[in-house]
Amino acid sequence: MQKYDVLVIGGGTSGCAAAYTAGKLGLKTLLIEKGIHLGGAITSGLVVPVMKSGENQINTEFYQKLISELKIIGGQITYQDNPGWFNPELAKIVLDKMMNDANVDIRFNSYAKSAKIISSYINHVEVNTNILSVSNDTIYTNNNYQENSETLSEYIEAKYVVDATGNCEFSKLINCEFLENKNEFQPMSLRFIMSGIDRKAFGDWLLQIDSDRDVTTVEVIDGVTHLSTAYTWDLGRDWALAPYFNDAVAKNILKDTDRNYFQVFSVAGTVDSVAFNCPRIAENLDPNSTLDTTKALITARESILRLSEFCKKYFPGFENAYISNIADSLGVRVSNRIRGKYIYSIDDLRSGKKFDNPALISNYPVDVHSKDKNASTLEQTGEYQLPIESLMSNDYDNLFVVGRGISADYLAQGALRVQGSCFSMGEAVAKYIKSQINNAC
Repeated sequence: MQKYDVLVIGGGTSGCAAAYTAGKLGLKTLLIEKGIHLGGAITSGLVVPVMKSGENQINTEFYQKLISELKIIGGQITYQDNPGWFNPELAKIVLDKMMNDANVDIRFNSYAKSAKIISSYINHVEVNTNILSVSNDTIYTNNNYQENSETLSEYIEAKYVVDATGNCEFSKLINCEFLENKNEFQPMSLRFIMSGIDRKAFGDWLLQIDSDRDVTTVEVIDGVTHLSTAYTWDLGRDWALAPYFNDAVAKNILKDTDRNYFQVFSVAGTVDSVAFNCPRIAENLDPNSTLDTTKALITARESILRLSEFCKKYFPGFENAYISNIADSLGVRVSNRIRGKYIYSIDDLRSGKKFDNPALISNYPVDVHSKDKNASTLEQTGEYQLPIESLMSNDYDNLFVVGRGISADYLAQGALRVQGSCFSMGEAVAKYIKSQINNAC
């Protein structure tokens, strides 16, 4: 049985931060990831840029290192005073390097199968060693048979376990208690990238039609045009792109729901690519249901084709554009949330309540999407803190949960789920584990 100080399950934003920080602190660390690369939302989900979350953030060493490593290979830019504009493909390479530099052991195509529990302590975790499911029983194929005695899994002993799966998959496996969700699901998204765009032509046109710099920005950096713009079907704002979407819906080029949320960002390290934070699937679908997520994926890909044709028809600079990447995973804003040692509330957030051991400091707004028109929430707040206790399982003494599955109520989680905060969560947990191990010595 292999022994580690820290086992991190899930190699997304928070899991990478936890594993890297633990490794740099000298803790023997294993990171297991069910996919074939690290990065989670940034890479598989194409979620760029990392949104700014205030000037007084803490536990940002991992994030700063990620910025600097990506910059070296041309996969990062600082745009509109935000250094979090990344290239998703190059991030895969950089995250591998960072884990190697921190002496973190990585296993791809790996997941937790079971765990040995002693009282309220996770003693060890069973991890698969084969990609495909096979059995030790006799296998019959084309009237032939053979005995298969290959080892299918091994047991990992770890002093601390970090569930960074996003959906609390490990915590579900060991029957942790969760907060009631009351079917409170934000609509899922499926991001995509188009390339072959004349970004200068598109940017020049955007500046001509839209004077709202809270919506549309264009900046030339080292001779390359970078930009962002947005539109939603919600009323109450004079969206510059509204006439084009209205016309496309009237002509059946788009479905009405295709225009419920539209946001685009240029991609660092490219001259002709734009990432789309859409389509947002305007249905009440459960991210825990394979039937619902299958429907979401199919619906989203159909919408992506329509949106791409719409852009080519209506937007200057898109005449030769094409779909170059569709995210490998749905954008899930909220799903399972653990019951932690402290349940962080929207009242805590709005009041800016202070804590003895904050895991993060942020001012990112309460951002809760809705499938319905004029029903989404974007509430600006002051600065707030999240306590480390909201990342601790209430059921197990050596289990932490980081990422969107933290112990927070529905509205508070809507502010805390963003990547900058997830980086801080992972880093904070690793530092806390290090202090606990030091105190035990």
